[in-house]
Amino acid sequence: MPDANPATIAALYRHPVKGFTPEPLDEALLGAGEAFPGDRLRAIEIGPSGFDPAAPAHISKMRFTVLARLPQMARVRTQWDEPTDTLTVSAPGAADLVVRLGLAVDDRRLEAWLTDVLGEEATAPLRLLDGQGHRFMDDPSGAVSVLNLASVRDLSQRLEVEVDPLRFRANVWVEGWPAWIENDWTGRDLRLGGARLKVVKPIVRCVATHANPVTGTRDIDVVSALHDLYGHRWCGLYLSVEAGGAVRPGDRAELI
Repeated sequence: MPDANPATIAALYRHPVKGFTPEPLDEALLGAGEAFPGDRLRAIEIGPSGFDPAAPAHISKMRFTVLARLPQMARVRTQWDEPTDTLTVSAPGAADLVVRLGLAVDDRRLEAWLTDVLGEEATAPLRLLDGQGHRFMDDPSGAVSVLNLASVRDLSQRLEVEVDPLRFRANVWVEGWPAWIENDWTGRDLRLGGARLKVVKPIVRCVATHANPVTGTRDIDVVSALHDLYGHRWCGLYLSVEAGGAVRPGDRAELI
C-alpha cells in the first residue's frame, strides 16, 4: 500500500558563494554526476589558499570566509541573479553593494566591501575565487546535502532550545522521515522528486553550526550536543546524483 503520509521536500537552498547566505529556490534541476545547481560556485579566500584554477582540488574550508572561522558571516545577506551573474550583498552598518561577478573591477569591490564588514577579523587580504566548474564543498563527496527536519527538532527538544535548520546549510530539507533514521542509509538510493540519488555518508558537523544564522554569534555548542546526546556528530546526508531530474518543495522524498 502507498504511504498515507509520504515524506516530502520542505525547502531547497543554494549557496552561490561559499560561506554566504543560503538562498531559497522554487525548483532545482539535478544532473547525473553533478553538484547541486548554483551551489558553492565561488569562495573568498583569506590570504593565499593554494587554490589553482588550472588544477582545482579540494581545500580546507578554514582558508575561506566561512562560519566555522568567522561566525559573523551569518550577518551578511546575499541575492544572486543567475542569468546576469549579479550578486547583491548587504550587512548591518554597511551600504548595500551590487556587483557583476567575473568583472575584475567588481570582484575587487566585493573584496573591499567584505574587508570593511569584517574589520580586524580580515587578517589577510581577501580574494574572490571562481571555481570555473569546481565546487568549493566542505567535503569533496558532498554533491548534494539533505537535512531531516525531524532530526533537528529532536535535537531542539532534547536541548530545550530551538535549533534553526539554517545552521546546517543543507540543499534539501525533508519533512516526514522519523528522526535520525537517515544515519543508517549509507549506500541506499533515494528518490527526491524526479531525481534518483545515492547516499554517500552522514555529514559530520563542525563549529559552523554553532553560529546563530541571524545574529552571527556562537550561541549553541551543536557539536558537543550531538556527541553527548547521540554518540556521534552527524546531522544530514551527503548524496550523489545517479539520475537527474527536477526537484521542488512538495515533491516526495522516499527511500528506494
